[in-house]
Amino acid sequence: MAKGLAWLARQQKRDGHWEFDADRQYKTTDDWATSTGMVLLPFLGAGQTHAAGDTYKKAVGDGLTWLKNDLNPKTGKFAHGSQQYMYGHGIATLALCEAYALTGDAALQAPAQAAVNYIVRGQGVDGSWGYHAGLSGDTSATGWQLQALFAARQGKLVVPDATVKNAVRFLDRVASGPTKSVYGYRGPNGRPGSSLSAVGLWSRYHFDGWTPDTPGIQDGTAELADPARRPKTAAQVKRSPAPPEMYFSYYATQVMHRAGGVAWRDWFLGPEENGKRVGGMRDWLAAFQSANGNDAGSWATDRGVIGPHCGRVGTTALALLTLETPYRYLPLYRDRRP
Repeated sequence: MAKGLAWLARQQKRDGHWEFDADRQYKTTDDWATSTGMVLLPFLGAGQTHAAGDTYKKAVGDGLTWLKNDLNPKTGKFAHGSQQYMYGHGIATLALCEAYALTGDAALQAPAQAAVNYIVRGQGVDGSWGYHAGLSGDTSATGWQLQALFAARQGKLVVPDATVKNAVRFLDRVASGPTKSVYGYRGPNGRPGSSLSAVGLWSRYHFDGWTPDTPGIQDGTAELADPARRPKTAAQVKRSPAPPEMYFSYYATQVMHRAGGVAWRDWFLGPEENGKRVGGMRDWLAAFQSANGNDAGSWATDRGVIGPHCGRVGTTALALLTLETPYRYLPLYRDRRP
């Protein structure tokens, strides 16, 4: 993880922001609030803050300052957002809320609350969030907003109960399966063990009172751990050198972590063989971390949702966040409040 953070730090621009390095065909706007928020998260996840960090105290501080300055305090909207604005707004807001929850820095409270208020006002009539404020949307966009709202609540920022209840109503509408373990994009037509199902399960755990003993979590974790998508052993990587799809891996790892027990250990550390656990998500990601030249410490652009839009920078940020899951520095990984 240390090498990954060092690589990300080297990509920071002089004014404090980060930029995605995806193909230009996908990058029609300078969505720097999104990229800066996404890159700040793994630094915060490693306990590196502007208040108590060590090696990256200045980098994190400069990034947060840029993010605060990019936010309109009256509207709660960032100046540099993507065309699919709400996706990036959720990520940038998540970073502000995590930093505030970790440090209690009073200078972050008002910007974080303003960004949260924009999310609250931007919820669609069906409880979801779409590409832009006020539009009904999909499970993917909704997942980013809910992560930000969870971090906001962990930092004791104001999140109306009605907003959460409406979001749960949307989850009910897109859920399927006997125990609601499967989630679709905009309707109940999802696939078991998919990225969207992982988003839905994460949201249920944090906002609908689900526990590891809830049938939906039990069924959902079993479906996520399907052999077709679960972490690979070293031998499997050698036979079929396909890197993880980071959007799926990021959400699925959080869900498996909440499930706990043997399922979590098998997922993250690998199945036990001769008294040792090998071949889990940790080892799979380590196998694909670059050791070459200027790319050393990073992960190559993945082939799923994140890579084409966020490039090596976004892929590396999510890989690090996934590896940081069990360490619980981020409020995002803490238990929900009563």
